[in-house]
Amino acid sequence: MTETIQKTADNNKNAVYPLATGPVSIDEVCSGERWAPQNTKQIARLVAVIAMGQAAFASHIIKELTPAAPAFSTEELLAEAKIRLSVQEKKATPRTGYPRAQRDGFVFEAISWIAARQTYGDSALLKDPHVSATSQGLDGLMIELSADKSEITATTIFEDKCTENARDMFTQQVLPAFIERHQNRRSAEIVAAATVLLQTAGIDEATAGQLAAAVTDRNGRRYRAAFALPTEYEEQTKRRALFNGYDAIPVGSAEQRIGACFIVPVQIRDWFDDLAAAAIAYLGEVGVAGAEEES
Repeated sequence: MTETIQKTADNNKNAVYPLATGPVSIDEVCSGERWAPQNTKQIARLVAVIAMGQAAFASHIIKELTPAAPAFSTEELLAEAKIRLSVQEKKATPRTGYPRAQRDGFVFEAISWIAARQTYGDSALLKDPHVSATSQGLDGLMIELSADKSEITATTIFEDKCTENARDMFTQQVLPAFIERHQNRRSAEIVAAATVLLQTAGIDEATAGQLAAAVTDRNGRRYRAAFALPTEYEEQTKRRALFNGYDAIPVGSAEQRIGACFIVPVQIRDWFDDLAAAAIAYLGEVGVAGAEEES
């Protein structure tokens, strides 16, 4: 936790982070993170804000430990966010939602982003979550800069998965994707995302373009595989079995292979249904409040 975030927390003793986060043991080749809901209401509201395309403002909310609310709203933004958080298994016109796997994937990507923002604070530059539930490609990217912003000191690539078959997903999709990244295939995608992040830090275009080359350096790269998991994964043996084989990525230390476990207290899909419903209800409250202000 950064000094900035700790100072803010000290100034607001009643504030509670959305997630409880901390290190957890896995094995000798993989370091672990454990996340769990700590303030579900705040998580739902942050997911709603992110679904409105306002991840930057969500970052401000997390940093200041203030109640989540959008920076602004329009009828169109509210409607789009509600669709993004709703389930519609079969295609129809007009669209009212997305298949459950895609909806839950978006929500979990937002939660993964929240966890990284809480943990690393201002020291990290984070790619925003996809605001489209159908977006493919890089789940998440985090780069860390030296104090003078003259170099990238660490690059972390995220794979975030919400599935009932975590082990199969890890071995058949996540690990192959990380190996491909480690071979610097599809590296243009990472370079482009890093360049955008560097520019948000106030670095000029030419310098950002040059600094972004550091993300192709595999020696300074970390990989973080995150899964939404039931409570049985509180046991180290279950975590070890899930992430077995992580050493197929030839990096120098266990700290470069991260296994993140988001532990939910009920059935995974039920929890995501309830959280999305709470986020949609909150968007409705925002819409009513906006209408009252205009009247």
